[in-house]
Amino acid sequence: MTDERRLAWAYLSTVAQGASRSLSALIDEHGVVEVAERIRAGTAKGEVAARLRSRAHLDTAATDLDRLARAGGRLVTPDDDEWPAWQFLSFDRLDTATDTEGAPLALWVWGGRRIDELAERAVGVVGTRAASGYGEHVTSEIVGDLAADGWTIMSGAAFGVDAAAHRAALGVGGTTVAVLACGVDRAYPAAHAQLLRRIAETGLVVSEYPPGTSPARYRFLSRNRLVAALSAGVVVVEAGWRSGARNTAAWARRLGRPVTAVPGPVTSAASQGCHRMIREGEARLVGTAREVVEECGPLLGSDDGRDGLFRRELDGLSEDMTLVYEALPGTDACDPAALAESAGLPIERVRAALPLLELDGFVVATDAGWRRA
Repeated sequence: MTDERRLAWAYLSTVAQGASRSLSALIDEHGVVEVAERIRAGTAKGEVAARLRSRAHLDTAATDLDRLARAGGRLVTPDDDEWPAWQFLSFDRLDTATDTEGAPLALWVWGGRRIDELAERAVGVVGTRAASGYGEHVTSEIVGDLAADGWTIMSGAAFGVDAAAHRAALGVGGTTVAVLACGVDRAYPAAHAQLLRRIAETGLVVSEYPPGTSPARYRFLSRNRLVAALSAGVVVVEAGWRSGARNTAAWARRLGRPVTAVPGPVTSAASQGCHRMIREGEARLVGTAREVVEECGPLLGSDDGRDGLFRRELDGLSEDMTLVYEALPGTDACDPAALAESAGLPIERVRAALPLLELDGFVVATDAGWRRA
């Protein structure tokens, strides 16, 4: 992509301050450079031009690109190979949508990884900012297992469940992406400045808003749609009756993504939103990473042999081999006759299973009999 086109994308991203279906349509028709020139010169016509006129003078594209590049970031646009086009196709299939409920014009990213690669196998994890000890513990358990198995964790870098999700992924050496409702150069909340730096080192910090943009309530709601779109499915851990996490879940359903929710104590106000979604069929109940993968994996068509999340070593053994192995004492040796009695198998089948278990490294033969390896 030429510098002229990148500058045009950066300028329109600053002027639009978020998604605009009508602006995207103009770009498709006339090209990004021409549309940017018309908006800047005030010669554009129609409703889009009228809406953008008050910000048309904000031409900080060159400064924003240069400042972000020095910090290790860049602007990713539909012109780039790493644009997550597949994930954003769902926006085009929405039956009803306002002008701002579409794919982002561009993405400002901080970090060295490709966003399309990280979004290929990603799960969104969201929840309340006022997370309980239970919520943070469950988040850490589920996310830790997902991240260790190679799933990218998408979240919003807020206090509570979001922060627990990011830290759990980083804690196991996994990859996580923080989607912000402000510029990627703005640490929000400020207490997460170091966390965001750690995320950018191995993953990405992403925003559709240009550097310097301050957070605002409507931007958080817009941010939620990107968390949903960039994920194969969404997990909600603790959410109030009305919450941003439920808004993310609603976006996931609109975009055709599976939604799962973790139940909590019936006395916990922090889990009432999760309970409501489960009760009303808006989300599937999950309690482990394996259950999350069972819901989100089919969207990816991921029969890639990685369904071994939490596979036991005994999985794949024959029934006789499993019964014989489990009949063995934890530490002592045992002869085939005693094993036959404990396993409830004929002794000849026990004698047939033991050498096979030995070949697979499960048991060893000793002078005192057979014992676990």
